[in-house]
Amino acid sequence: MTSVAMSQSSKSQKPKGFTIWMTGLSGSGKSTLAGVLKEKFETRYGRFVEILDGDEIRKGLSRDLGLSREDREEHARRVSYLAKVLSRNGVISIVALISPYRVSRESAKETIGSDKFVEVYIKASLAKCEERDPKGLYAKARKGEIKNMTGISDPYEPPESPDITIETELGSPEESAKVLIQGLENLGFEL
Repeated sequence: MTSVAMSQSSKSQKPKGFTIWMTGLSGSGKSTLAGVLKEKFETRYGRFVEILDGDEIRKGLSRDLGLSREDREEHARRVSYLAKVLSRNGVISIVALISPYRVSRESAKETIGSDKFVEVYIKASLAKCEERDPKGLYAKARKGEIKNMTGISDPYEPPESPDITIETELGSPEESAKVLIQGLENLGFEL
């Protein structure tokens, strides 16, 4: 087999990229679960993985945006575009983004492609998220120091029919990762 044929053969063997779009309240466990999944996909499956964490992207690409509805939708649009580029290049993109509005998540699915998009609802009660409150955001919102806090002064629209639902109050991040991976396999995604 020539090197060109080998190169073409290895390209056709490359697993397809896709996007795991995790939505949920702040403190629901999106970033924690993303980290566990990344490690599993890289070590167990040898996949290229990129975490697109909403807070991290706000430090760079979206640092000009606030928390208004329009800014949140623009933030989701930017993340969608990044995920699309990564996914079409064989990368598993794990998006950890509150993305509180259904319209933004629907738009992301259209941008990325429905065959490469998995909507995962990271479900946790507001009470549990406030208890966890890793960044102290809920406490600040309750004092009026943060405006437009999702779940407090701004709405969160839960997915009506997500591809996968992970209830993070019911298990550890490891257990949640197993449920999510099984869900991906059931949906026919090649890991």
